[in-house]
Amino acid sequence: MSETSPKLRAELAGIPTYKPGRPAAAGGPVAYKLSSNENPYPPLPGVMESVTAAAASFNRYPDMACAGLTAELADRFGVPAAHIATGTGSVGVAQQLLQATSGLGDEVVYAWRSFEAYPIITQISGATSVQVPLTSGEVHDLDAMADAITDRTRLIFVCNPNNPTGTVVRRAELERFLDRVPGDVLVVLDEAYREFIRDAEVPDGVELYRDRPNVCVLRTFSKAYGLAGLRVGFAIAHEPVAAALRKTAVPFGVSQIAQEAAIASLRAEDALLGRVGSLVGERTRVVDALRAQGWTVPETQANFVWLRLGERTAAFAEACEGHGVVVRPFAGEGVRITVGETEANDIFLKAAEDFRKEI
Repeated sequence: MSETSPKLRAELAGIPTYKPGRPAAAGGPVAYKLSSNENPYPPLPGVMESVTAAAASFNRYPDMACAGLTAELADRFGVPAAHIATGTGSVGVAQQLLQATSGLGDEVVYAWRSFEAYPIITQISGATSVQVPLTSGEVHDLDAMADAITDRTRLIFVCNPNNPTGTVVRRAELERFLDRVPGDVLVVLDEAYREFIRDAEVPDGVELYRDRPNVCVLRTFSKAYGLAGLRVGFAIAHEPVAAALRKTAVPFGVSQIAQEAAIASLRAEDALLGRVGSLVGERTRVVDALRAQGWTVPETQANFVWLRLGERTAAFAEACEGHGVVVRPFAGEGVRITVGETEANDIFLKAAEDFRKEI
C-alpha cells in the first residue's frame, strides 16, 4: 500500500477550529446553557405547524430557489427579490461571499476580536486576513480599518453589533467609513443581532445598502427568531452580488422545513417583538447588576454581554459552571454570556458576584 496521502490545499493548514458554545452537561450540576447566542424561547406561534406540515414531504428536495421565503423577505424589507440570497445561516452566506470575492493573494479586513468564523472562512478561501484591533472601548476602529485597505482588499466585514463584545458603530461613523471604502471593495454589514438594537443612532444596514452597490447586509433567523437549529440566513445586496451568492450556494442547502419555519416566523412579528423586548429587559437588568458588582461591562446592543477577563477567563468560566451555567470563554481574552431565562441570568449573576469577592 502506498505511504503517500492525497494532496490537499496548503491553505487548509493551521485553520482554527470553530468552537461552538458547550452544552449543559447531561445529568450534571449545570442547568443552563448561556454559551451560545440562542433564543431561550420555543418557536414562534405558527412555526411548529408549518414545520410539521413540511416534514411530511422531506422525501422530496426543497425549493432550491427558496422562492416563497425570498418573496416574503422582499416584501418585508421593501427590496427587489433579485437582491436577496439565502443560505445555511448567515455564516453560510458569509462563506459564499468569500468564495465569490476572494482568493489567493486577496485580503479580507475585519475587526478583532470579532466573529470567530471570519478567520476560518477567509483562510478556507485562500485569502489573507487583515485583523484590526478593537478600540479600548471594545468597538470597531473604523478609521484604522479604512487605513488597512490596500489594492488587494476585496471584502470587509463590519459586525454590528459585534460578536462577542456586543458593541456597535453608529450612523455618522459608519457612513464616514463607507465613504472612504473604494467602490470595488465589498463591505459586509453582519447584522445577526439587529433585532436587539435599541440605540436609535445605530443605522439599519438595509437603508445604507440601497444607494451603495458595494454594501451587502447579512441577517439570520438563528437569533431573535429562534431557528438556530434549522440553519437559514440571508443577504440583501445589489443584483451582481446577490447573483454571485446564488452561484456559490450549496444546491438545496436550505431545507424546506427551514424555509417554511422562516416564513411563519416573519408572519409572527408581534410575538417576536414581545420576546425580543423581554430579552432586552433582561439584558438591561444583567448589565446593571454586573456594574453594581464592580465589573466593567461594555454597552451591549446584542443578546449577550462581554467581560474582558484576560488570564482569569478560564477560572471565571469554571466558576460559572460550578454554579450551574455554561458560558463561552475565549481563552486569555474574556467571556461572553448570553442573556437567557430569568432563572439562568440569576444563577449567572450570583456566580459573577461570588467570583468577584474572591479576587
